[in-house]
Amino acid sequence: MIVLANDGISGKGVQLLKDSDITVLETRVSPEHLSSFINDNQVDVLLVRSATQVRKNLIDECPNLKIIGRGGIGMDNIDVEYAIDKGIYIINTPKASCKSVAELVFAHFFSLARCLHDSNRLMPLEGETKFNALKKSYQNAVELSGKTLGVIGMGNIGIEVIKIGISLGMKILAYNRTSKTENIQLTFFDNQSLNFEIKSVTLDEVLKNSDFITMNIGKTKDYLIDYKELEQMKDGVYIANTARGGIINEVALIDAIENGKVAGAALDVFEKEPKPELEILMNPALSLSPHVGGNTIDAQNRIGEELAQQIIKIKAQL
Repeated sequence: MIVLANDGISGKGVQLLKDSDITVLETRVSPEHLSSFINDNQVDVLLVRSATQVRKNLIDECPNLKIIGRGGIGMDNIDVEYAIDKGIYIINTPKASCKSVAELVFAHFFSLARCLHDSNRLMPLEGETKFNALKKSYQNAVELSGKTLGVIGMGNIGIEVIKIGISLGMKILAYNRTSKTENIQLTFFDNQSLNFEIKSVTLDEVLKNSDFITMNIGKTKDYLIDYKELEQMKDGVYIANTARGGIINEVALIDAIENGKVAGAALDVFEKEPKPELEILMNPALSLSPHVGGNTIDAQNRIGEELAQQIIKIKAQL
């Protein structure tokens, strides 16, 4: 069996596959050459992350593909149903990167709440000459403890976000597309644990009552957060989107920042990715990262291992 990891795979994943007599190709192949590379090299398994698109035409052009794997959660870059109809196995790693994404949410929230996103830009430029002025400009910073965290989406990432929020002493309001109750356990370094029951509430309740709001929901057809939803929010709210571009109307978000409704926002994903609008990139109230939610060594090791284990299991069945 031959695997093409077109968007990369961890060393641990590679080793597991090689130990099972599976060949791993780590060549990064451009979209226009992908189908010919797969066919010329008799590739059985195509592994991708978010960069590579696996659409119907590629599936049709590569009749020998047996498995398509996505390192991560979202499958919107793969025509999943079409591939399944063609008899191809589809695998992903829905839990492997959840902790990393959740931690990024709070990295951005802390950065916004303490103005670090701005001070990191200005200190190298003005720290020597305007130190006291910069210090004074950041005196309206806020704590997260005691604030209300609104979590939109109670999937695997949303649950990890809730856990961190609870550990920081935040109040939790969570919305899910379908009503649900989650029993969440926090386990500490000394093996003590605490259990919390989180019941979903309406989106309106989350929007109206939260100080910090995070998007942890799958791709939506239309904007989930538009002018109307932004207007419902508290004045001075902080927002983070580490889910998918297009969940928030970016033009409406900029307007809400400029009129003072939104104190700051964090974006790890963008409507026009990989070329975000310049107005987004240059706004001083935004904390930005280039879609790196799952980009930690820890998450990538788990992703590689989980993909490898699934491939090995399927190989034994073929």
